[in-house]
Amino acid sequence: MAVQSEKRMIGYLATGVLVLAMLRFGQAIFVPLVFSLFIIALVSPLQIRLQRWIPQLLALLVSLAATIFVIVAVGSSVTWGLSKLGQWLFINAHRFQAVYVTWTDWLEGHGIAIAGPLADRFDVTWLVGFTQGMAGRLNSFVGFALLVFVFVMLGLLEIDDFGKRLRAPAAQPQGTLILQANREISAKLRRFMLVRTLASVLTGLVVWGFALLAGLELAPAWGAIAFALNYIPFLGPFVATVLPTLFAIGQFDTWQMAVAVFVGLNLIQFLIGSYLEPLLIGSSLAISPFAVIFSVFFWSFMWGVPGAFIGVPILIVFIVYCEKAPASRWIAALLSAKPVGGTQNAPKEDQSA
Repeated sequence: MAVQSEKRMIGYLATGVLVLAMLRFGQAIFVPLVFSLFIIALVSPLQIRLQRWIPQLLALLVSLAATIFVIVAVGSSVTWGLSKLGQWLFINAHRFQAVYVTWTDWLEGHGIAIAGPLADRFDVTWLVGFTQGMAGRLNSFVGFALLVFVFVMLGLLEIDDFGKRLRAPAAQPQGTLILQANREISAKLRRFMLVRTLASVLTGLVVWGFALLAGLELAPAWGAIAFALNYIPFLGPFVATVLPTLFAIGQFDTWQMAVAVFVGLNLIQFLIGSYLEPLLIGSSLAISPFAVIFSVFFWSFMWGVPGAFIGVPILIVFIVYCEKAPASRWIAALLSAKPVGGTQNAPKEDQSA
């Protein structure tokens, strides 16, 4: 029995490694597919409601138009903000070069030898190119967005037929469990994105106002970047905090003002991310912070920026499906931050859904 158990465990590990390798090397197709499933889960309730009043194709057109509008609005905000920053950097590159040379001399004067090699390799044009390159990569997502659009369109057209196949007697009892899980996943993802959007809008407005009060140039751009990047947990707010701090160094030529900007932005991110969002999300979406951080960094390693964005929704889906199976319910209990015994009521919640 022990030998069989070890062989079974080795088989599970080998299968997991192969699946992860397939997801890693096949990201060109899997990333658009996962994004399309995520969008379908968010948009499908709108599609179903519209079909009660208007024909299916017209309802599909309205749902796709609303989806495209939201994606373009969020993507355009960060692209516009980074483009403005790239232009500002190109014009004011000499400020950063002078500040960097001054700081390098100070570090070398205090015996920090690493400053010399850094000074030889550093060029402000690299920072300009990096910022403009980020905006360019965002603009190059057209092919990715087109593939996602095709997947979403086909998926929304097949929602009703797929539901009928899951309700068929031949698919029971797994079909009913999948339907219940999908309803719960759709509801949780919609709530997650709604709270994330409210927090992102508030973060963008507060950062904009803070930048104006601090006298930081390009305040609207900082607000737009903070709004868009807030959709990526941890990594997005970190970038939205570090970038204005670096620019404050070049604009004000004093480390005191840069520290003030850094502290103020971190305070904004902390209050909104650590207090407001958990209050709005509630216990139904409570997830272990460690699991969230691991998911964001793991999927960013697997799929880059798209993986960082989709990491938490993938974790939500994983937890819900684990809750449905008695053998894996303990995994859901470990990953969630619900009170002890909270997952025991999961079947009742499924029936009410």
